[in-house]
Amino acid sequence: MTASNRVHNFCAGPCTLPVSVLEEVRDEFLDFGGTGMSIIESSHRGAAYDAVHMQALADFRELANVPDDFAVLFLQGGASLQFAAVPMNLLSDSDMAGYVNTGTWAQKAFGDAKKVAQVYEAWSGAEDSFNRMPTTGEIQLQEGTRYLHVTSNETIGGTRFPELPSVDVPLVSDMSSDFLSREIDWGSHDLVYGGAQKNLGPAGLAIVVVRRDRLSSHGRSLSPYLDYATHDSNDSMANTPPMFAIYVMGKVLRWMKDEGGLPAFEQRAAKRASMLYNTIDESNGWYSCPVEETSRSHMNIVFRLPDEDLEKRFVIEAAAAGMVNLKGHRSVGGIRASVYNALPLASVETLVDFMAEFRSTNS
Repeated sequence: MTASNRVHNFCAGPCTLPVSVLEEVRDEFLDFGGTGMSIIESSHRGAAYDAVHMQALADFRELANVPDDFAVLFLQGGASLQFAAVPMNLLSDSDMAGYVNTGTWAQKAFGDAKKVAQVYEAWSGAEDSFNRMPTTGEIQLQEGTRYLHVTSNETIGGTRFPELPSVDVPLVSDMSSDFLSREIDWGSHDLVYGGAQKNLGPAGLAIVVVRRDRLSSHGRSLSPYLDYATHDSNDSMANTPPMFAIYVMGKVLRWMKDEGGLPAFEQRAAKRASMLYNTIDESNGWYSCPVEETSRSHMNIVFRLPDEDLEKRFVIEAAAAGMVNLKGHRSVGGIRASVYNALPLASVETLVDFMAEFRSTNS
């Protein structure tokens, strides 16, 4: 297979990666940098991998404009491990935090946090079937709250915060599914985290960016791997890191810098999403999006057809035409088009054309 006959991949994760990055990985796989072996066969203590690792840390910091007083950590376990690790590292036994319940991933974060710390639900979208994000005024903070946890984009429900809440306590944001697709206001955050597999690289890697003055403030006796301070003091190499995922992500970060950085990718995200939402909205209800317009995701566009049989046919015929992974999550059904950073605009144009043709044929 060549780049010219790759499918249009709308997978919700792992993500589509830039073809140029995949070609670099292919070309280096048997012999990285003249070492006579691939990077994943190298020692993580060796000079070859050390250069890759440190460059990826530097490029992430530069691309995301991370201030010097924040640590950038590359960790195993994906974002799900951080659901418990975040409160363990940021809350003492006497502290508490509020959680905004915006859907599946926010619920998972809240559920794990409850097992290790004092947390409460500051807002829930359950009564509205999680079809919107809250306004700042709807979020109910309790006195003594140490931080407010939000999920910036809900992959399954197709919702996002157009602007994160402006509250009187620091934010902790799970940005897994819109990581580095828009600028981050570091002044309002104590911590940002996310899995790499939506926008930045292969699965198996989480990035945690945390204020250094919050490290070791929990007063807990944590095992070394669960303590963020361990990883900060060892440049995220206290143990063998997820080398391949970091290596590929490093290439994606450089590609993003070359392509214009976060402002360019925010514009691309808005353009891809608007093309799809316009097609939905102009169909006079034949296609319908269950998400309130102000909360619509720019990464995961969800929509329904008049009935489930048509939705099944849509997925099958789209796949036959080279557009794959459009079936909605099993918990909500429907159609979901995930349009992450590396998805070419041509893929969205192809899908929009298919949607128009499918509607014309079946309405």
